[in-house]
Amino acid sequence: MKVTISVGGKFHAFHLAGQLEKRGYLDMIFTSYPWFAVKDSSLPRNKVKCIPSKEILDRGWRKIPYLGRKIDITPFLFDYFDDQVAKRLKPCGIFVGASGYSLRSIKRVRSLSPAKVIIECVSGHIHADLDILNQEEERLGVRLTRFSSYVVEKTLEEYNQADYIVVPSAFSRQTFLDKGFPEEKIICVPWGVDTELFRPSFKKDSAFRIIVVGMRTIKGIQYILQAVNELRLKDLEVCLIGGSADEGARAIMKKHPGNFRYLGAVPQRELRKHYSQGSLSVLFSLSDGFGMALLEAMACGLPVICSDRVGAKRAIRENIDGYVVPARDVKTLKEKINYLYENQEVCRQMGKRARENMVNNFTWGHYGEKVIAAYLKL
Repeated sequence: MKVTISVGGKFHAFHLAGQLEKRGYLDMIFTSYPWFAVKDSSLPRNKVKCIPSKEILDRGWRKIPYLGRKIDITPFLFDYFDDQVAKRLKPCGIFVGASGYSLRSIKRVRSLSPAKVIIECVSGHIHADLDILNQEEERLGVRLTRFSSYVVEKTLEEYNQADYIVVPSAFSRQTFLDKGFPEEKIICVPWGVDTELFRPSFKKDSAFRIIVVGMRTIKGIQYILQAVNELRLKDLEVCLIGGSADEGARAIMKKHPGNFRYLGAVPQRELRKHYSQGSLSVLFSLSDGFGMALLEAMACGLPVICSDRVGAKRAIRENIDGYVVPARDVKTLKEKINYLYENQEVCRQMGKRARENMVNNFTWGHYGEKVIAAYLKL
């Protein structure tokens, strides 16, 4: 079995590649990142094909005044990377492509060999996510960022062309079933976390700090800031992390000034420093195929609260290392935050158990065993 991977960026695909390489199954991984941005993966240089022109075009365009904000070139970038990969593909046993980036590559790989084709979906069914955005637009009264109709149609065609869809959670799997997708084409494998990179360190102050990673409206920051604003607890701080805040997120931050610190984008390797200065992490998404931030926070020794629409909720043991709360339920969210604020020793003990849970059950090694077992069955 030889596996070729194509990913526009990095995401979890390099962890997948690393697990395949350990077992001798990796043929090649294509990425839009330059080598210096992915060399920490420890993959052999000859098995990583970098196509950084996609990132150069993307980031350069965003810096152009006015045009970079008003004209969306995402469809062109997706197709450009897809074309570049397709030109470089060689015969393989399994082709794994990131959704949105892979339609032309699928057609090319099938012309070369009878490969099994897998599409990796980091979120739920694309129509399910659009449904949520439509609902939230009505609630907030602002236009939210979304993929173009072209990208939506391309993604749907990838779903149809693939032999299998791989999703990271039962929640994500259910969104596909709800949209009528064939159950036999869905493979569900939960992701892991790097418990050596994400580990506890000394907290420098006594402030009760909530760490929130993800600055899109679909991540539910509007409900977190509402809860904190209504609680009005002394020495409680919210730390918001993430770049590219959408219109809804910016509107919410204007509505609740002074209730948070916004740090913007933080490099992956530096996130640990911020998690370790927190007391609690909250991910209150309206739709989240997995929610890697939850596992990262838990690995750093934080208890977590998430909505019931976060795929990684299966990693949380209720009342042991965190809580799962119905999405948009601000009342219950306030109760859980207030309980941990009032019982900070309980909060710390939950964080320790959360760390143990990650080490024992949710490393990338655990992920590798499950995903490769699934591949071998194909």
